[in-house]
Amino acid sequence: MQDIFVSTLHERLSHWVDAFPESKIVADLSKIAKKFDGDTTDNNGLMFWLHVNEENPSRISATVINIISQFKSAKIVVLANTPNQADCFAALSVGAVGYAHAYSPAAMLNEIKTVIGHGGLWLGQELLQRLIETSTKLAGNQPAYVDGLLVQLTSRERDVAVEVAKGLSNKEVARVLNITERTVKAHLAATFERLGAKDRLQLALMLNKR
Repeated sequence: MQDIFVSTLHERLSHWVDAFPESKIVADLSKIAKKFDGDTTDNNGLMFWLHVNEENPSRISATVINIISQFKSAKIVVLANTPNQADCFAALSVGAVGYAHAYSPAAMLNEIKTVIGHGGLWLGQELLQRLIETSTKLAGNQPAYVDGLLVQLTSRERDVAVEVAKGLSNKEVARVLNITERTVKAHLAATFERLGAKDRLQLALMLNKR
């Protein structure tokens, strides 16, 4: 999947390069569109990282819509210098599949791409926690259903899954369980695969009991 950073910056930030050495940076989307000679169907392999700096939600939405209109199958992640919930909701509501801080470390950018590549969404930690809290209050699964999911996991995977389902970050889970973040990430990846969860929000909804 080709990574393209859409930014007014002249060069990619160092952690963008560390995450995706072969990525490109452009300020003018028309230069990319010309590459396809008007054919916007052959772009399943494109992932746009839209860099925004204190822009209002309507401008972010317009840019996301513009990208989707030209590259219908491409994935879009908004990278904000100053993330906020209004911009996040605005971007996701018009088709973006991720929202994160523009200065997220390379490891996180790669994790974002992995989650999105599996069909999931990526939200900021604060927003994710609020969505989990709201969603779990509105509905829940039968205990037998949740127990049936948990029994498919190893004891450590269950421990990690339960904490993640509360909305905790990998760092917080590592601290609670006294394990490394790398171990948390490994258990979480195995859990996603076993249970068929696409992202942390879906996992939280699956493990929410009535």
